Parts: sequence; C-alpha cells; structure tokens
Amino acid sequence: MEPLEDRAVETVDAPQRPRETLDVRQLGPPKPLSETLELLAELDDEIVLFQLNDRAPQHLYPKLDDRGYVYDTVDLDDATVTAIWREDAEA
Repeated sequence: MEPLEDRAVETVDAPQRPRETLDVRQLGPPKPLSETLELLAELDDEIVLFQLNDRAPQHLYPKLDDRGYVYDTVDLDDATVTAIWREDAEA
C-alpha cells in the first residue's frame, strides 16, 4: 500500500515540492499542534509538510493563518492528512 502522503498528494491542492511527513496520530493534545508548529519553524519555506492525524487539526488552522501558511486537509480511510506550505516560496 502506498504511503498516506502519496495518496493525499492526489487529492490535496498543494504544490509539487519536496515534502516532509509528520505523523501525530498517536499523540494527545496539545502535542500534534506544538510539534507541527515546531517542525514548520525548522523547515525551509519550499517544503510541503504533510501532517498525518486522527482528526482535522481545527486548532492548528488559525495558527497557520497567522503565520502565513496555506493548507488543505483530506480525510483518508486511515488518517486525516493536512498539507501545509508557504504560497510564496519558490520550488
């Protein structure tokens, strides 16, 4: 079976760029939010981060908006995948 982020690439509206994956499905709140924001701060702007979660990260969305990120979330059978990227980054 292909990786979740590979399946999500076909359904989210994210740019074709290098990507990183963060699986937070087994973490309790607020770890998914904090780990995602910490990783985003470390990544180069051209990277698309794919967060694998067990639900839509509703509390993450306003923080992404505040930081200038674009995102798209898709529900797959075994996870909710959110692609997060900088719109103005050059690939």
